[in-house]
Amino acid sequence: MKFGMKPAIITTLLIIAIVSTTAMSIGALDLGDVAKVGGVAFIVDKFGGQINSFINKLTANKNLSSTEATAVVPILSMGGGGYIGAVQVIGSKENVAKTKAVVQIESNATFGKNIRVKALVPVGSKTTSKIKRIYGVGVSAIIDIRI
Repeated sequence: MKFGMKPAIITTLLIIAIVSTTAMSIGALDLGDVAKVGGVAFIVDKFGGQINSFINKLTANKNLSSTEATAVVPILSMGGGGYIGAVQVIGSKENVAKTKAVVQIESNATFGKNIRVKALVPVGSKTTSKIKRIYGVGVSAIIDIRI
């Protein structure tokens, strides 16, 4: 075997190993969920401003003071970190600008009856790995996106 062929064979074997490992990993993913997460992200990034304007007209938020603002941001699932919807947030311009997403946290409690709670917490990141709550911002509308 010639010296120049050895690196080519080793490179080919490495590529085959990487491709087959990647294919096995992708096979474990639910591509429908990936499409939904990507679809929500696309819609919020592309049409968030238009959705925000529509909600402001719908809720008569046209007379916000110069210090208040609204914005449409994605809802993140606390467990999976995927985009599961969108909300409009409202608050001071400074705090709304810091809000990149809202994390949905779910829990069950028993107070005489079973109660399910969904808390929507404005945060300064689009991932659930480094959550920093943004105070002074509330959720003013929930946006259902059918994908």
